[in-house]
Amino acid sequence: MSNSPKASKNHVLIIDEINRGNISRIFGELITLLEPDKRKGGTDAREVILPYSKLPFSVPSNLYILGTMNTADKSLAQLDLALRRRFDFVELLPQPKLLDGIKVHGIAVSKILTVMNQRIEVLLDREHVIGHSYFWSLKDLDSDDEREIELGNIFKRRIIPLLQEYFFSDWERIGWVLNDPSKHTSEQFVQTREITPTVSELFHSSITGLNDRRYHINKTAFNNPESYKKILIQTESKILDSEA
Repeated sequence: MSNSPKASKNHVLIIDEINRGNISRIFGELITLLEPDKRKGGTDAREVILPYSKLPFSVPSNLYILGTMNTADKSLAQLDLALRRRFDFVELLPQPKLLDGIKVHGIAVSKILTVMNQRIEVLLDREHVIGHSYFWSLKDLDSDDEREIELGNIFKRRIIPLLQEYFFSDWERIGWVLNDPSKHTSEQFVQTREITPTVSELFHSSITGLNDRRYHINKTAFNNPESYKKILIQTESKILDSEA
């Protein structure tokens, strides 16, 4: 077997969302065998007896294991001690440039993603920036109408719910990410003005100092070109300069 062409080839095992699994159940005793020197042919080669077949087993040197995880998921902290010695950690940040050439409502989607992520990094951290894969479905569409409908769906079903989770439904900060304060009310994704009945109508005049926390999603914004164009206001020139 060791001299066969199959044995000499590299093999890759990918474990998606590895941080959501129970590592002890995924690897069991095999986790020790993942270390380079513990593998077959290593300086401290080890093998274990498999619990069901009772056969000896070792990990070959040509097996590469890739585990993916989202660093914004707090369960990552549970993995550090168990996996740090056995895995190299490579940070994969969003790559807006992979969306170059995709325009919706005349706006480069890569710029929309870039500026939203810049704001998220200021308000939260870099571990919560939005991946380019959220917009990947736009690459498969040919007509402007299809892309406009799909962009609306992406914001309605993916971006807004994600921001709700990130900011614990703090609608004011969600609006900041989308640059809503600079927009006309009809263009805002998150509307905070012109909500009726007013606070004074809801409460007795003796109750003062209330902060109106009411917000709602403006469904018409998902089909409004200005709602997307004005995400870039105030920062678009800086983005263009950085890409020059």
